[in-house]
Amino acid sequence: MSPSRTRQADALTEIRHFLDALEARGHVRETRRLRAHFLDEYLDHVLGEAKTTTLDVDELMDFARAEAWLAAAAAGRTRRRNTLTGPDAAAAGNSQRARVQTWNSFAEHLGLPLRLETPPAAHGDWLEPEECQTLLRTLAVKRPVGSNAATAIRTAAVAALVAATGRSVPDLHRLDVAHVDLQHRPMPRLDLDTGPHPLDKDTTDILRRWLDVRAGITRQLEGSDPGYLWIPTKPGRPRGGEEPPKPGLTRAAVRTLHAAHRNLVLQVFGAPLRPGALLLSRP
Repeated sequence: MSPSRTRQADALTEIRHFLDALEARGHVRETRRLRAHFLDEYLDHVLGEAKTTTLDVDELMDFARAEAWLAAAAAGRTRRRNTLTGPDAAAAGNSQRARVQTWNSFAEHLGLPLRLETPPAAHGDWLEPEECQTLLRTLAVKRPVGSNAATAIRTAAVAALVAATGRSVPDLHRLDVAHVDLQHRPMPRLDLDTGPHPLDKDTTDILRRWLDVRAGITRQLEGSDPGYLWIPTKPGRPRGGEEPPKPGLTRAAVRTLHAAHRNLVLQVFGAPLRPGALLLSRP
């Protein structure tokens, strides 16, 4: 991008161009979603500090504004949702690292000679593989206070697939039962958009338990099973005076899966732990 175009470009428009360029270059959806999230957060923060509703991209890409955003994010002031430790909980080290990488990547796309120093990866944002295995086995057998057994085993199955595949909950949210082949030889597998992924014995056992529980829920439906892998384990709230759909007729929402994970892990592990912290191999 030429300097003259940079000065005249609307910041929001250039962010969208950047995300389109990432897709054209073959970046996976999760990377694009992460970049979009942090750039939207950065833009919102800068607009709020400048008390304006629009900004040219050259005004946006400023070291002082970037440092102010990172400081606010580190203190939890940019968070849009509450956490188990409160809305102002400090940001995870690897979240800060991803923010810096996003800012640098956008600057490079714009052709600007601006770079923030990238912090080292924070080891504490992941469990060791052995710790992860232990936690997953515990999640699969421990029923949390205030939750039913079906929700607990569904949560364990989601966590096990996150750990086994390295994919996020939103990535796995659209899976159907047909994507799971536990009878495949030589190893059970999960069919992802990138191809088949083998499943280890522990993950297979947890997933088989969830499929058994799920089958018990869908047997109560009138008609055919829609085939969604992750389904609600109990009826939702009535809306508009209408009865909520029976469990199994809709997919469980991403926010529902995340909330169940937070509640179960906090009781079992004693501390909040994001799903992405569960990895069977070190990234």
